[in-house]
Amino acid sequence: MPAAMRKRVEPIPGTPLPHGVLNACTTVVDVEDVHELLGVEWMALGCCPVRQWEDPCLTEAGESPGEESPGERPAKEFCRPDFEHATPITLYSGTECGALGWTYEEAVQHARATMDLGEQHGLEAAFWNTRLTTDVVDLTPPEGPLSVAQGVAVLEGCLAESYGGQGVLHVPAGAAALLGCCNLLREDPATGNLRTLAGNCAIIGAGYSAMNTGPGGIPAEPGTAWLYITGPVHIRRGPLDVLPDRSASVNIRTNDRRVLVERTYLVGTTCQVCAVQIRVCD
Repeated sequence: MPAAMRKRVEPIPGTPLPHGVLNACTTVVDVEDVHELLGVEWMALGCCPVRQWEDPCLTEAGESPGEESPGERPAKEFCRPDFEHATPITLYSGTECGALGWTYEEAVQHARATMDLGEQHGLEAAFWNTRLTTDVVDLTPPEGPLSVAQGVAVLEGCLAESYGGQGVLHVPAGAAALLGCCNLLREDPATGNLRTLAGNCAIIGAGYSAMNTGPGGIPAEPGTAWLYITGPVHIRRGPLDVLPDRSASVNIRTNDRRVLVERTYLVGTTCQVCAVQIRVCD
């Protein structure tokens, strides 16, 4: 059928994945102070260990002094908390069409709808590139990638040693089915979130799957995927800005209308980030 005879209908709507970074496991706050969007820092909480103290006066009671000097008496250890930070991530969606066939309002509506559907994907990819793959401990053994169950076990052990609280497992969407077939995740009836048996929440990210890189940004080998684990994830989100205004949206040389929407985010997590490479096919 010729294009001129086709009837224009509404676009096919979409829904972001339900267990992505904006829909599960994370705390999302719409910031009121826009200065926060320049970057924030905080003092890490929960990364210092809680140790057992054995009173030497009690443990040495009843022991006869030896000929050797006992040396310095044990002392309690103090931990200096680290300062952590989150840097801005700005996402945008731009749309372009002929000005004669598209009003400014229609262009803005289309750009907004594109952002609504795709911002989670874009934020996952950006967080993966700027935080998960940097300053990370790679737990993949010299023998090569692990099974998915082994990989999750290794990551949860790493988190338990460095943090001890509930954390977040970051899973590319392309590897999510493997966690289901091995019963590694269950749905929390209270929140609908996916959790491991240890209680850690799981983000299933389409943007993660698009990246699928290891520490340092090295692409995963065919048949493998990378999993990461972090402490809690906190997202600060700025307002949605529409640019430019109506009068500046048309290029008078081409008569095309261009509109974009953009938003800035700060995605923070705490303590150690751990990674492991797993096999997705044997």
